[in-house]
Amino acid sequence: MIETLEIGKIKWYHIVDPKQDDLKFLDDNFKFHPLDLEVCKKENQRPKIDIYDDYYFIIFHFPVFDRWNHFLKIHEVKVFWSRKYLVTIGKTSWIITDLFNKAKDPTDVEGFRSIVSSDVLLYKILEHLMISTLTMLQKLGVEVDLINRELFNKKAENTIERISMTRRNIISLNTTFKPQLRFFQKIEAGEIQGFASNMEEYWGHILDYYQKMWDMIEDYQEMIEGLAKTFDSLQTNKTNEIMRLLTFFSTVLLPLTLVASLYGMNIRLPFQDNPHSFLYLALVEISIVAVLIFYFKRKRWL
Repeated sequence: MIETLEIGKIKWYHIVDPKQDDLKFLDDNFKFHPLDLEVCKKENQRPKIDIYDDYYFIIFHFPVFDRWNHFLKIHEVKVFWSRKYLVTIGKTSWIITDLFNKAKDPTDVEGFRSIVSSDVLLYKILEHLMISTLTMLQKLGVEVDLINRELFNKKAENTIERISMTRRNIISLNTTFKPQLRFFQKIEAGEIQGFASNMEEYWGHILDYYQKMWDMIEDYQEMIEGLAKTFDSLQTNKTNEIMRLLTFFSTVLLPLTLVASLYGMNIRLPFQDNPHSFLYLALVEISIVAVLIFYFKRKRWL
């Protein structure tokens, strides 16, 4: 379904989950390159920009949390950008749909009626995506702080799960943001010319957003890797403590087991007819335990 909104001399076409009829409409009215229309049918495309004489074709990626706020999903937005129009296409681009609905609001709270060029409209869309993504990154930062606080929690399973989920989300962000950073740098530097003048500061503002988020991702990545290593060290130390304790008990019980086994044989043994043989045997075993404990403490093993 194609929705159309006129903003001054600019037209904004918004398509969610494009069908064959939608793509035919674009082909009949705008004569876009067939390869670009073919790409619009598919998902999981790499971010890119194709430059033509009278329009640009751009693929953006932006992250959103799933319905349980556990894992990040990457959504695509495909944009045909020309002087007189902007076409946004996405299968599940609810963020841009929300912005499109705000642009239709007669009260014009977002200030869309003052837009005079497609460059400003694209800037508005990118700014909206940046703000939404920044909010999501701040939630991820809160998660990293919570892991840091609960690192010494006795429930290791919960900590392992949270570290694994956060690490997966950060890796997903890294692979999403890295290829797009070059695009924003190019457009801010003027290597990609738009259709309006005096937009350098606006594109620079978008780049500042993006660079800030990229720095946050790198910081979170370093932090979660450090927390994961610290957690692994803590678990290794706990395992070593348990093994040390078990080794101590095994070492102490081994000679006692040997003595008890000897006197459990059906053969003639010293003192077996003595009425105090059990007492003597108990004293021998207690002496062995005392000597071993004294030796371990002397060696600082306890």
